[in-house]
Amino acid sequence: MKMVVPAKGVQYYECRARKDHTGTYEWAFVAPEADLFGERGNRIGRHYAGPHWESNDGSKIVGTLKERTDAPAADAIPWLLLAAKSVGKEGAFSKVTSIQRVRTVGGASPQSECGQTAVGTSVRINYTADDYLYAKNN
Repeated sequence: MKMVVPAKGVQYYECRARKDHTGTYEWAFVAPEADLFGERGNRIGRHYAGPHWESNDGSKIVGTLKERTDAPAADAIPWLLLAAKSVGKEGAFSKVTSIQRVRTVGGASPQSECGQTAVGTSVRINYTADDYLYAKNN
């Protein structure tokens, strides 16, 4: 394990027609928007659509979902395991090969109704998580 990076931000959802064309609607996940913090509590980067994790030093990784499991709390986003690939310059995140998102609090899709009159409405749901970043030793 290279580092544990706490994330604090929002999960962004939008009310949309379901993709299965049943004439019903759902809160669709759009993207995360979160700050990433170091062991001293200082902001070291950000997490956003892609999904990307970008360090303040310009190093950046993109994740691809490998596994997911429901969080212990019903209102929390799932725990994830993602493969990571460097898509930025050399730096703190450039050697990361996988990310494990655990200890999530909040962020689950809204429980409020999403119907035809709400299409296009967006909401941001607060969340926190710990992102474990793993890298090869080299």
